[in-house]
Amino acid sequence: MTDIIIEGGRALVGGEFEEVSLSIADREIRGLGDGHGRDALLLDASDLLVLPGIVDLHGDAFERQMMPRPKVDFPIDVALMDSDRQAIANGITTVFHAATWSWEPGLRCGDNAQKLLEAIETLRPKLAADTRFHLRHETYNLDAEEQVGQWLAQRRIDLLAFNDHTENTVALLNKPNKRKSMVERTGLSDEAFDVLVQRVLSRADAVPGSIARIAKIAREADIRMLSHDDNSPQIRRAFRAQGVRIAEFPVNEETAREAAAGGDAIVYGAPNVVRGGSHTGWTRASDMIAKGLCSVLASDYYYPAPLLAAFRLAADRVLPLGEAWALISTAPARAAGLSDRGELAQGQRADILLVDDAEPLRPRVVAVVAAGRLVHLTDADRIAPARTHRLEAIAAE
Repeated sequence: MTDIIIEGGRALVGGEFEEVSLSIADREIRGLGDGHGRDALLLDASDLLVLPGIVDLHGDAFERQMMPRPKVDFPIDVALMDSDRQAIANGITTVFHAATWSWEPGLRCGDNAQKLLEAIETLRPKLAADTRFHLRHETYNLDAEEQVGQWLAQRRIDLLAFNDHTENTVALLNKPNKRKSMVERTGLSDEAFDVLVQRVLSRADAVPGSIARIAKIAREADIRMLSHDDNSPQIRRAFRAQGVRIAEFPVNEETAREAAAGGDAIVYGAPNVVRGGSHTGWTRASDMIAKGLCSVLASDYYYPAPLLAAFRLAADRVLPLGEAWALISTAPARAAGLSDRGELAQGQRADILLVDDAEPLRPRVVAVVAAGRLVHLTDADRIAPARTHRLEAIAAE
């Protein structure tokens, strides 16, 4: 693997920006500010920011590559390769693909979850981003419990989320437009969908026991867990008691405060920050960040959002850029149990971005180094052999 040296940029080190060179070898950051050790590839970061790669705990934008229109499917390997290019181009160097395994047939069925998992495992060496599997388990999907438990025990799942969209689904059945899109996604007739919903609701009493059994297996396998859309402090406490220490999109402030008081990681969607609010009309993420009630931002459904959100928070003076960047790098890495990335420091995995911030609300990713490899570059003039650079510097003296 070719060594890389990054020079001339303003690097985010220890929460502050400073002009320092970075040397990269064998997939790691080997040193900061220690010059050229041997022949390497030089990346000129002049007038650019040098930032840790983005760690995205929850992104399901890949679903659009799998099914760009209702009932229009594309091969999962094609969807994954295209999603990888999108993630990398937007600075995401660690991506957790959030696959929903619902009781619904269609896009979010068990077969698709399994195909996605197998595709990630097969394609992982070919993907530029460190690609991981985040299973969003619908808690009313009782028939999936045995298989989910097996995957957890085999450590094939990297993050496990407990979802419950059943109540919301039932509430939307009387809204014609929402109902139409839900039914189309499943491929069922209206009558068959109604029968399925009633069957699922009839088994509600078995849901808590299923959650407890699955959570126990995840704890034993040391797999981090999330609970999705917690709507009360009581629900957050109940999940925390079962080792679920990441609160994903708590729907109100009192629940977020309970999560914060308990030391839980709190995830909100970066698109919420970029757009100035939730598309569902729920909690405004920027307000939660300002109150110290959000520790992680995720791409959710839009890969450009984490990059844009960090700069939006800085422009709006909600947080300095260094602190805003931690929401999409250091904090998600720690929440996921990844201690080897998320910051620019010696010995850390070399996931590094070069970003043009000339237009603060429209940051542009110029280059991406992932695990020590240059995987994305938009400006070829930024690259040169380090030996040539050294000789030019000596001649100039």
